[in-house]
Amino acid sequence: MKTYQYLWRLFRYRPGLYAVNAIIWAIIHVFPVIPGLLAQQFFNQLQHTSGLSYQFWMIIMLFVVTTLARVCLILVGGGIDTVHRFSINNLLRRNMLARILERPGARAVPASAGEAINRFRDDTRQAEDAVSWTLDSIGQIIFSLIAIIILFRISPTITLFVFLPLVCVVAITQAMHTRLERYRRASRKATGEVTSAIGEIFGNVQGIKVAATESSVVQHFQQLNEKRRLSMLKDRTLEQGLNAIFGNTVGLGTGFILILAAQALRSHQMGIGDLALFIYYLAFVTDFTQLFGTFLAHYIQTGVAFQRMHELLQGAPAAQLVAHYPLYIRGPLPAASQLTTKEAPALNSLQVTGLSYRYPDTGRGIEDISFSITGGTLTVITGRIASGKTTLLQALLGLLPMDTGKISWNGQVLKDPASFFVPPHSAYTAQIPRLFSATLQENILLDQPEEPARIAKALHTAVMERDIATLEHGLQTAIGTRGVKLSGGQVQRTAAARMFVRQAALQVFDDLSSALDVETEQILWERLFQQPEHTYLVVSHRRAVLKRAHQIIVLKNGRIDAIGTLDQLLVENEELQQLWHGNLAEDE
Repeated sequence: MKTYQYLWRLFRYRPGLYAVNAIIWAIIHVFPVIPGLLAQQFFNQLQHTSGLSYQFWMIIMLFVVTTLARVCLILVGGGIDTVHRFSINNLLRRNMLARILERPGARAVPASAGEAINRFRDDTRQAEDAVSWTLDSIGQIIFSLIAIIILFRISPTITLFVFLPLVCVVAITQAMHTRLERYRRASRKATGEVTSAIGEIFGNVQGIKVAATESSVVQHFQQLNEKRRLSMLKDRTLEQGLNAIFGNTVGLGTGFILILAAQALRSHQMGIGDLALFIYYLAFVTDFTQLFGTFLAHYIQTGVAFQRMHELLQGAPAAQLVAHYPLYIRGPLPAASQLTTKEAPALNSLQVTGLSYRYPDTGRGIEDISFSITGGTLTVITGRIASGKTTLLQALLGLLPMDTGKISWNGQVLKDPASFFVPPHSAYTAQIPRLFSATLQENILLDQPEEPARIAKALHTAVMERDIATLEHGLQTAIGTRGVKLSGGQVQRTAAARMFVRQAALQVFDDLSSALDVETEQILWERLFQQPEHTYLVVSHRRAVLKRAHQIIVLKNGRIDAIGTLDQLLVENEELQQLWHGNLAEDE
């Protein structure tokens, strides 16, 4: 889509509000026509009288009234424009967020989180300004047309020179079109890299300190900031340089016009009132000329902003970025939808055939994965580091879009695994759980209703009852950003409790017990196996888990190396033998 097509669809969002906003600001910009005409009458009459008559006082009063009326309109228009801006900005954010939530969870954002935040913050503001500035441009164009007609009747020659700077401004902007786009895209990209680096540094402070890499991290951050500084400097210098050129072009044109007006006044072709009208209108027309040039440059930069926001849609039609949805700015909010809490459907069999996924940037991933799971059993996926264990889980659950393959639940082929593998069908605990800066109970429940019996059962299964007793406010304890107030094992078991409270048929763990001590891990697995109605799919290398498995899937270089029981694989499979006697010896 072209930039004007994006803007047109945004104009049509809440058209009544846009129309009212446009009318008010058109009146605000046209209002100076009246004071100009009053000034013309005042000075023309002043030439022919020696005192202030009743007519003079009426002109002065009308001048004051029109100025006050314009001030009042600006206050009203400012309030309406704020609401309109808010609507436009948040419609774009809503549509981008909705698309991100539609995407497979592990590949929801195409770039870094910092880059996405930059687009949500700066690019939406750029589009918001473009929509709002069109209102100013419309009003100033109407004023300029009226002023042209009035001034043309006084002096056609001088009036023609009034718009000569406008032609120069448009020509300069078009000449700098490509450079404006390039510099704006570079500055936005550099800003996103810095924002992303800040998030990564704050999120990995402990790892940085343990590795004693503070100096190198700071040096890398300084390099990113220097790159951003240079990019922003080029972008702002070009923008400010164009504004200066526009201003000087307008200033030179204004000076030339005033010289022509002075000559006309000397030759009595214009009266003093006519000169006052020319000077008064000229200020507004020249402001419009400069602002119009700025708007053209901003319009080009807005095209870059729309392109960057469209990249977040990742293949969705461009129209989806500006699709119309309610925002619920006023009035009651709609009731939040909750995942169903009905009993989990029985899982008899899960069949995976030919599942493949490769990461676009590296080409690594999984290839031709096929296996089956029987309901009520424990299946363990194991293998060396980077063998594809996490990728397999994410591709199976729809968190990554499979390249090829077929997944069947109880014999029925799943067309959309991402929307199917949610409670009550399945629940998932990632290798690095994500907790929110909220209470422990809020992190466990999220969208679920507060049912004490279900919460207690989930906490018991996750071996959390002792931890709850030691926390200052129990379940109502605020755990801080990413659960910073909890230990690594408590974070993992909180995420597990979040999964257990949903009572899903298939429960998927990605190395759940890696941060647990031996005793806690043993209790957790004993409690899990007291619930035969559930089926478990687990990534683990721990011997305690492998010994309990009904089936073990050994991955090597993204492919299945072997499938079987522990006893079978320890005899037949060299890969598991090496893992069992080598990497896993410390877990004996």
